[in-house]
Amino acid sequence: MSFSSLGLSEPLLRALADRDYAEPTPIQTAAIPAVLRGEDVWASAQTGSGKTAAFVLPIIERLVADGPRGRGRFVRALILVPTRELAAQIAGEIHDYGCHLSQEAALKTLVVVGGVSINPQMMALGGGADIIVATPGRLLDLIEHNAVSLSSVATLVLDEADRLFALGFADELARVLALLPARRQTLLFSATFPAAVQTLAENLLRNPVRIALASTPEGKPDIIQRAIEVDAPQRTQLLRNLIVLHDWKRVLVFVATKYATEHVAEKLCRLGIEAAAFHGEQSQGARTQALADFKASRVRVLIATDVASRGIDIAQLPVVVNYDLPRSPADYTHRIGRTGRAGESGVAVSFVSAETDAHFRLIEKRNRLHIEREQIAGFEPLETIVPAPLSTGGVKGKGKSKKDKLREAAGLSATLPANTTSFARPAASGPAPSSESGELFPFSRRPPQPRRS
Repeated sequence: MSFSSLGLSEPLLRALADRDYAEPTPIQTAAIPAVLRGEDVWASAQTGSGKTAAFVLPIIERLVADGPRGRGRFVRALILVPTRELAAQIAGEIHDYGCHLSQEAALKTLVVVGGVSINPQMMALGGGADIIVATPGRLLDLIEHNAVSLSSVATLVLDEADRLFALGFADELARVLALLPARRQTLLFSATFPAAVQTLAENLLRNPVRIALASTPEGKPDIIQRAIEVDAPQRTQLLRNLIVLHDWKRVLVFVATKYATEHVAEKLCRLGIEAAAFHGEQSQGARTQALADFKASRVRVLIATDVASRGIDIAQLPVVVNYDLPRSPADYTHRIGRTGRAGESGVAVSFVSAETDAHFRLIEKRNRLHIEREQIAGFEPLETIVPAPLSTGGVKGKGKSKKDKLREAAGLSATLPANTTSFARPAASGPAPSSESGELFPFSRRPPQPRRS
């Protein structure tokens, strides 16, 4: 199979040749013809499989074939993503793939994200755009300022769709979807589609082409997965030891909190390892600089929260370390998928303490893995693993729900003395947002409001 056989035009084929892409990946072979036919697509494939090109190339092809956009503050294709960095990365891909288009066919592509001033984005939207790559929060801000209209969107892409469907984005996403035309092409792409997301996605798509390649053995990235037992206080020293011992040139380290990014980066710097922090509370300028320094090897280690786990492509990244274990099995997949991309090999290391052992076993179970535990000389754990047969390991979705906790609190408040204040708050009521094809977010409660990207 060649790219030319998929129906792509000569300018796009030249751009692919510039990158030495000779053959399409399986996800591209399956998705590109379907998108070109105007069909809805529901695609699941492992990280590093070429999902971005699978929707960017046919969208460019269709927009060029449809001719110039009309006048007004309209957009023809909308790509929604969960993070600013992923938005910038996709826009860069669109620019690179469209580099050989004629001046008349050139597409206006804009990145619309938070963390920066809204005024330049409002000015850039004058006259509309062919493609907008956006985070939901900033897009809604621009709509409220009448800077853009979604009434002419012909193609919607939800990239890293499972993250967009998560509770933190559900409300904003529902508001965006309510502003889109009922008749449109919708494309969902992600490496993982949990069961809850599948139910929601079925309400968005009309007779979609289903593509599920995540479990194809021959397509799996070449990643060696390691689990090292270590007491939590020894993790930073162990990390430094591994970096020096294996002479890792670049290491992406995942931690649980923004505080931990700064704290671990500072400790590594004191130990003689160049490191930088990367988290969602930084200004966009700081995030961009940290990522650029890491990609250019000006810093050796990037300490990041899960804001760096989705979609970000760092070429030739040899190692990913789970300093803190991810909250969910799906996040584990996305984290380790930052290495072993585009045919490269990689290593994914997870630090496992006595406290987190049960959680890691659940991550293994959900991902159908079995990773032998290792111990490093000089860092053997002293803490003892306590069996916890009833523990869920903290995996997301397995603890008590907020509604259950509120019910318990309400039951407790009934027994409180009359002069004691109860802080139990009843669950929100009212209908959930809906779409043309039925209920879109069938939650019985309103999800917590997200921090806008």
